[in-house]
Amino acid sequence: MGFKCGIVGLPNVGKSTLFNALTSAGAEAANFPFCTKDPNIGMVNVPDEKLLQLSSAVSSKKTINAVMQFVDIAGLVKGASKGEGLGNQFLSHIRDTDALMHVVRCFDDSDVSHVEGRIDPVRDVELILTELILKDIEAITNRLLKDKKIASSGNKEARFRVPLEEKLLSALNNEQLLSSLSFSEEELVVVESFQLLTRKKMFYCLNVSEDDLDGKSPYVQAMKSFAESSNQEVLIISGQIEAEIAELPNEEKTAFLEEMGLKSSGLSKVVRKGYEVLGFHTFYTAGPKESRAWTISVGDTAFDAAGVIHSDFQRGFIRAETISYQDFMDNRSWAAVREKGLLRSEGRDYVVQNGDILNFLFNV
Repeated sequence: MGFKCGIVGLPNVGKSTLFNALTSAGAEAANFPFCTKDPNIGMVNVPDEKLLQLSSAVSSKKTINAVMQFVDIAGLVKGASKGEGLGNQFLSHIRDTDALMHVVRCFDDSDVSHVEGRIDPVRDVELILTELILKDIEAITNRLLKDKKIASSGNKEARFRVPLEEKLLSALNNEQLLSSLSFSEEELVVVESFQLLTRKKMFYCLNVSEDDLDGKSPYVQAMKSFAESSNQEVLIISGQIEAEIAELPNEEKTAFLEEMGLKSSGLSKVVRKGYEVLGFHTFYTAGPKESRAWTISVGDTAFDAAGVIHSDFQRGFIRAETISYQDFMDNRSWAAVREKGLLRSEGRDYVVQNGDILNFLFNV
């Protein structure tokens, strides 16, 4: 498993171009608003060099990467939350995503029109955030009206939800993103069930020209300042370059990246940023049948990790044989690490570390 990332932004900012480059899915990309009439969905393997090395070391027949899903909806415009353009009807398609990648145009190109007439990244971002806020206001207002009626009849659950919904509505009316609010554990269960757009983790993907990858352009500097003021993360990518990379054979991609002075592809950058924003990391299972990468939250225990693989692993959990990735690769076999006594026996409360290799023992 990996995570599901929704892609939002104005029309003609490069959303579909980046989607195509990241997923090689062939979504339509053209120079006119509302080109994306239906949500584009693409599944990609999360790049993972450690997994490849691990699989080779234990001679696995299969190598299974974590998977990331991208959902690209129609470009949003002013009034989208009220039905303007096509974005409103597709906002529901990103409600169940783990995070939102907000693509922001930070390049000049007279051949590519801008729906607002001129380039202004901060204005564009504020426009989109306003539409997401308005959509959440609509959703919470409808829930609040229903719950007030139910609460008046004495329903305990509704009585609990009403003040919580009023808290959410107050924040939204003050143009506050719900991701900035804190909740009790009991409140959090309810809030997460609402799948609110401004509750989601979000990062800005600044689409720049090839010459502006150094991040020094005025557009990028303005967005960095804006993002910093709201504690949001920023990622700089050139959709044009990523599109060129996507068309190359795999054996030529590394050489192209080096020629462009880039350390990694856009997909790798997006995955790393997404994991960072969401607080995810990776553990591995490895054996002759398959080696596999699994995604869990930082702080998850061995018991949690067992459940990610299968409910039976969790239900009958006995212990987890554990070793760090580096210790395993220094010896390159289960037999060697057992012989040297490097394999630890960890209980259900062990907090899994990034890169741990786990072998679960269970009984059901």
